[in-house]
Amino acid sequence: MTLVPGVGELLALLCGSVVGFSLALIGGGGSILATPLLLYVVGVRDPHVAIGTSAVAVSANAFANLVPHARAGHVRWRAAFVFAAAGVLGAWLGSSAGKAMDGHRLLALFALLMLVVAFLMLRGRRGGAGGRYPLPNTLPRLGAVGIGAGGLAGFFGIGGGFLIVPGLMFASGMEIINAIGTSLFSVGTFAATTAGNYAASGLVDWRVAAEFIGGGVIGGWLGALGARRLAGTRGALNLVFAGVIVVVAIYMLYRSLTHGA
Repeated sequence: MTLVPGVGELLALLCGSVVGFSLALIGGGGSILATPLLLYVVGVRDPHVAIGTSAVAVSANAFANLVPHARAGHVRWRAAFVFAAAGVLGAWLGSSAGKAMDGHRLLALFALLMLVVAFLMLRGRRGGAGGRYPLPNTLPRLGAVGIGAGGLAGFFGIGGGFLIVPGLMFASGMEIINAIGTSLFSVGTFAATTAGNYAASGLVDWRVAAEFIGGGVIGGWLGALGARRLAGTRGALNLVFAGVIVVVAIYMLYRSLTHGA
């Protein structure tokens, strides 16, 4: 990092606030912006360091948001433990593969993933097969889906909630509100596994991660305050936020394909 002393810290706090605010306000999607914000705003030069550092912040954010869901009874703990235990193996293998890949190529794939996330945000969460929990052979199904979701989350250095929520519903038949609450345990666990793997290779900037998390707490508090007032406009907010993700993804593709990141 080559920013003027103090500027990098402020930018990390502000970017963390943006992620925390968006997560609290519209209920998802914010973590996908953590890596590009670290790269192109905070000034982290190495894509792998940006991914490792964002994984630390994503893990902390997920476990913090797990608490209110658990208090509300939205977490199916048995399913959460099985899914997370299987997914940890996938997350470790996926993050190991991500570390070994060229940084610019990894960012190009990450940008394509962002486009998928934007599409899913525009499409909206569906009830799917929810309401039939538990389905037959739930535990083996949870294990199989967990490994796959963990592998993708680890490879891209994300929490993977947009994968985990439908995965839990498909594998167990739980209601979407329970899938959202239960997913946070796996999101935090997968991100922590990825962060640990990257940290073992010295690919985490702990100071920036702490600043990012601190900003996320502030942004999350502000987002929670605004959530009720803006409840009627969440569809529009999702549309705007998905548009932002598309623009950032296109920019990342351009930078990574021209090796200018």
